[in-house]
Amino acid sequence: MSISEGPLAGITVVSLEQAVSAPMCSRTLGDLGARVIKVEQPRGGDFARHYDNVVNGLAAHFVWVNRGKESVTLDLKTPGGMAVLHQLIDRADVLVSNLAPGTTAKLGIAPDDVVAGHPDVVVVEIDGYGPGGPLSHKRAYDLLVQAESGACAITGQPGSPAKPGPPIADVCSGLYSALSVVALLYEREARRGRGARRGAAVAVSLFDTMTELMGYALTFTQHSGADQQPRGMGSPAVAPYGAYRTADAQTVVLGTTNDREWQRLAREVLGRPELADDERFRTNAGRVAHSDLLDAEIGAWCARHDLADAQERADAAKIGNSRFNLPSEVLTHPHLAARDRWRKADTPAGPVPALLPPPVISGYEPPIGAIPALGEHTDAVLAELGYGAAEIARLREQGAVGGPA
Repeated sequence: MSISEGPLAGITVVSLEQAVSAPMCSRTLGDLGARVIKVEQPRGGDFARHYDNVVNGLAAHFVWVNRGKESVTLDLKTPGGMAVLHQLIDRADVLVSNLAPGTTAKLGIAPDDVVAGHPDVVVVEIDGYGPGGPLSHKRAYDLLVQAESGACAITGQPGSPAKPGPPIADVCSGLYSALSVVALLYEREARRGRGARRGAAVAVSLFDTMTELMGYALTFTQHSGADQQPRGMGSPAVAPYGAYRTADAQTVVLGTTNDREWQRLAREVLGRPELADDERFRTNAGRVAHSDLLDAEIGAWCARHDLADAQERADAAKIGNSRFNLPSEVLTHPHLAARDRWRKADTPAGPVPALLPPPVISGYEPPIGAIPALGEHTDAVLAELGYGAAEIARLREQGAVGGPA
């Protein structure tokens, strides 16, 4: 394998997936060169296909996390559909799922069952709350888990909690799952080198992911006894750190993370040495305690300066800064354009823009594969498994498999 094929070239992933978490896991593996076979139920498929129709009739969520996959439609409630699934797993390296609680067990494909029957397969099951607890039976969606984990309580403004915009419970669970797959594939290859064959099962829950991401807030509260209040675009941990309106009706975001940066901000940007010398602001703890005073001073300074001037002065003083952008402005962001981050992805409705995945691997251009139509690859994959045209037609008559939408 050359790096141009991708570090996971030769790996096949079968995914029983819906919405975002498992699709993000399998897409990440596909970005690294794995083949991804997405198993969907014949009547409608992944429900994320139908969230909206803004991408030339396709759904934005689905287009985002499903490029480069092969869609195979199987009715897993039929013997024929399950037989095909087991044949796919026989040839796979990885099985990913995020079905409703208890579904894989009912189907006989819970992680332990799969590892027992397919001993060389790495199995990842993503669920809401993990087994063994009072919430294990509950359905879990991104907002629900963000609320349960406390993330909404530290987002927004005091008295007005908010959900963080991106679906971070889903996305980060998918990324933890992909990381686990890569680690377990590495372990499997090491064991193979010693003459052993061994798959493994890993469970990732959205709730465990979110409580991990809440690590700072939980640690602070555990040791202080205080629930930190949300600060909008500020931070309860460091100050000054926030967004300020400029004279030209833009918003500059300024951040300091240590005492030296605060000194430079006060003296070199604001031109206020008396603030730098003020004992109340000498340490970060003091600045956090008096953050409203600092925000008022910085806000007044920014209100007298244009965005470009504020950022130029901050850059000269080596103070972290950025511009508050709308999504529509990020689409034309010059930094993305200068670094050639945009590509095209084919879809059933024509090509659409797509961003390259974040990892930049030397010598490797990630594939920006097509977004699959529902069941588009069913016949081709069945033929690869050895099914003839007559057998495929019979399975379709039985309702065990679907066809292209």
